[in-house]
Amino acid sequence: MMLRSKKEITKFQILVEIAAHQPDVMQKEIADKIGITPQAVSEYIKELVSDSFLYSDGRVRYRVTKKGVEWVLERAQELKKYARFVMEDVVSHVSVATAIATERLDKEQKVSLWMENGLLYAGRGEGDVAGITLSDAMEGEEVGVTDLKGMISLPEVNITICKIPRVERGGSRNVDYDMLKKHSQGKPYIAALGVEALISLRKINIAPNILFGAKESVVEAAFHGLSSLVVSVDEEIPSLLNRLESEGLNYEVVDVSK
Repeated sequence: MMLRSKKEITKFQILVEIAAHQPDVMQKEIADKIGITPQAVSEYIKELVSDSFLYSDGRVRYRVTKKGVEWVLERAQELKKYARFVMEDVVSHVSVATAIATERLDKEQKVSLWMENGLLYAGRGEGDVAGITLSDAMEGEEVGVTDLKGMISLPEVNITICKIPRVERGGSRNVDYDMLKKHSQGKPYIAALGVEALISLRKINIAPNILFGAKESVVEAAFHGLSSLVVSVDEEIPSLLNRLESEGLNYEVVDVSK
């Protein structure tokens, strides 16, 4: 994540400032805005030009390239995801996180926290994220954790969409099940859009995690670090893609029709 690197954050800020004021933006103005020296801005700009994120006409006039814009948008989506996690899972709990105890824990015990399969866990030991328990908890029980320090790292999320035909075009009887099995492997969260999709999953002995409200559910799963398989009838795919793209989520579409 960009927040782990001060250099990445500074590059992001410089590109945003140039994009907002290009081409006539002074390095001193950027330096004053983001709190670094003009010399540092100059060095960063040289690197950004070298990386093809910026174009210079040689007269201290800069424009953000298409590659640079794409990089900024990708980093902005990372920030959006993390901000959503903070607002929903940290601030909304008034700085108290609810985790699942992996072992017997005592009140006011220092614990480490981590995310696994979309759920927050707490256990003894050192880790990137630490906190103090609010109560005793047995293994498998929920426990409140406060005085949080550190940032919870979420894994990269990939969403695979398997397109199957509507019933009038064969439905589940016209699915390549070898392909469907292949794409279902390793996906911790599986959604079905349409009865044809549900039956197709049942034919390979998979019960989907979600059937109704699948589009929003997949988005929520992604923001908790879960990669998904969405098996969908073809007519539902355009609205699903619009929803994923609105959140900046990565996906691939695979046609598993015979």
